[in-house]
Amino acid sequence: MNRLRIVALLLSLAATTAQAQESAAPAGVGGRRYPIDPETAPRPTTRATRTDRAIEIDGRIDEDAWNAAEPLTDFVQQLPSTGALTLYPTVVRVLYDNEHLYISAVCIQRKKDIIVAGLERDFNSGNSDIFGLTLDTFLDRRNSFMFLVNPGGAVRDEQTFNDSRNIVEAWEGVIRAKTVVTDTAWYAEIAIPFTTLRFAKSSTPQDWGINFIRRVRLVNETSYWAPLDRQYRIHRMSKAGTITGLEGLTPGRNLTLKPYALAGHSKGAQVPSTSLGARYDGGMDLKYGVTSGLTLDLTTRTDFSQVEVDQEQVNLTRFSTFFPERRDFFIENSGSFSFGDVTERNYRMGASLSDFTLFQSRRIGLTNDGRPISILGGGRLTGRAGPYELGLMNMQTDDFEGATTTPAENFTAARLKRNVFGKSDVGVMLLNRQSTGGGGAYNRTWGADANIRLFDVMVINSYVAGTEAPGGGSDGTAGRVSVAWRDRFWDASTFYKRVDDTFNPGMGFIRRRAMEHTFGTLGIHARPNIRFVQEVNPYVKADYITNLDRLLENRTLAGGVAIALQPDGFIDAEVRDQFERVPRAFEIFPGDTVLAGAYAWRDVTAGFTSSGAKALSGNVRVTAGDFYDGSRTSVSVGGTWRPRYDVLMELSLQRNQVDLARGSFDADVAGLRVRYSWSTALFGSAFVQYNAESKQLVTNARINFRYAPLSDVFLVYTDRRNQRTDVTNDRSIAIKATRLIAF
Repeated sequence: MNRLRIVALLLSLAATTAQAQESAAPAGVGGRRYPIDPETAPRPTTRATRTDRAIEIDGRIDEDAWNAAEPLTDFVQQLPSTGALTLYPTVVRVLYDNEHLYISAVCIQRKKDIIVAGLERDFNSGNSDIFGLTLDTFLDRRNSFMFLVNPGGAVRDEQTFNDSRNIVEAWEGVIRAKTVVTDTAWYAEIAIPFTTLRFAKSSTPQDWGINFIRRVRLVNETSYWAPLDRQYRIHRMSKAGTITGLEGLTPGRNLTLKPYALAGHSKGAQVPSTSLGARYDGGMDLKYGVTSGLTLDLTTRTDFSQVEVDQEQVNLTRFSTFFPERRDFFIENSGSFSFGDVTERNYRMGASLSDFTLFQSRRIGLTNDGRPISILGGGRLTGRAGPYELGLMNMQTDDFEGATTTPAENFTAARLKRNVFGKSDVGVMLLNRQSTGGGGAYNRTWGADANIRLFDVMVINSYVAGTEAPGGGSDGTAGRVSVAWRDRFWDASTFYKRVDDTFNPGMGFIRRRAMEHTFGTLGIHARPNIRFVQEVNPYVKADYITNLDRLLENRTLAGGVAIALQPDGFIDAEVRDQFERVPRAFEIFPGDTVLAGAYAWRDVTAGFTSSGAKALSGNVRVTAGDFYDGSRTSVSVGGTWRPRYDVLMELSLQRNQVDLARGSFDADVAGLRVRYSWSTALFGSAFVQYNAESKQLVTNARINFRYAPLSDVFLVYTDRRNQRTDVTNDRSIAIKATRLIAF
């Protein structure tokens, strides 16, 4: 029996692991001696094995073809003991035929120790046992497709760009995955159609980058086939292994159509008159692989009624709040249009895209308060051509009649980047927002940036950007230079940024203008031999912000420590000394104002996050101290309860008690999300939020049935009610059906 041979091999590996724990210099597996250094260990290589018979994807791994594939067994821990041989052995095999790449995994683990965090697509992989892989199909050591599966058979897939810098969680690919759970192991079988991937057409054998991950959530053990140090993730493709000898691969026509049909009904005080009552609609998305590296997406009458509502936020500053994009069409391949205060994973950079991004797709088809504007159609071309990464987008919106009238507009984005020095890039971006409903209004934006990686631990990010519009009131520039260093021990970064008061990116987001901002931080990541402690990260940081006349407006000096617990969990604390000069009075809360003047205060923040391996987990964060001319106490609590593998409840509470010289107020937000999965194809969710500042109660519920690959039926209900006036602002119900047609 194939399974008996696999179990015998795994028992042998387990015995080797036990011996390794008892020896200071253990004999190795596969020629290795443990523990190893993941940073210097050679990258593993395996040869692809072709099969002439299609594999039945049933999770049983019982076809004879699997015996011909090389077993990949010696996974190496990333956590909790970096470089050690895994305590929970895994056997992986890879096959392929003309149409599919096949992967099987045998994951040794007692049934009673298995943790499954949901059956829905794109489940929470951080709280679940998983097996997964990444594929670098162009072997550029930068970009990847990622596929994860949990023991319940749920799938999570993502696209990643720029060696783990940009992650597109909304990307979805057609794959088949099945799992089987026994008393001593769980088994996974995966088939990835080559039409799901993008790769070069070649008459010679191809080599791809590849890595595999296994996580045992009960003990927080994460292990990889190609070893990774603990600050990296599986999509760090510069450190992946290689699969060689893939012959006779053809990308196919790579053409899919996805039509949709929609029926709905809306009413409410804030619903535009053109959207009141019953509505029936339809549209279509087209995806075509123009070349092996370039993909064209076309859309007409685009609809996002199935997207979950934005999460309510409390803003106690005088600056705008950033809301992330949630619509699938714009999230997919969004890494191609990334420009601004980009961050690098595991680096403390001091700013992020939520501070400044030159292109924010929420400016297309949404009002400032998040209400949809009809998108008539558009297109996007993204991908790679040789050393260049390309992104082109054009979208046309209809006019909108609400509290304010917005004319029809056309949005164009063009992005070009070129790889330099292996893992670095330089690029340019051009944006145009043009009124097509009369008046001739426009906003044009340009930018150039460079993202340089040196010595594998140093990153240099810089950009310069400018905007212009009629009348000259939006003719301004912005620029930044950032340098960061992160190795196993040291963590340091600094940047300088300048933004004109007239800099106004009409297709982007800028949190703060008219300033010069200097930032610096220094910290260490120590790994002491202390029970229950994985890593200790003490740090100091400083922000210094002036206006354009060099008058100090903000200064923050902070020191803190973050402790990663063993096997899981997190504790952190930070003390801040702050100064802020308020040039003009602003309303911090309805009826409460902070007057112009200079303010200095100190506060303390502390937080704790418990292990996600438990059925009940949570986090708490407390901030207390001075605040402008008064005081503030903020408490945020989050809790997750998973009584069963198919049920999830998430609670979030935030309470802000603020006492100022001119009055006191409470600013509170509460949210409750419930998810239930009937199967890996049918699941539902409900999300209820209350914002005490706006007195708004928001309810959003939906049922999703995936009846065929990437083909769905959605039933969605949304209700927004103003509790202060007892007025329903928006109440709608919609049913939407999509169908993926592949050619």
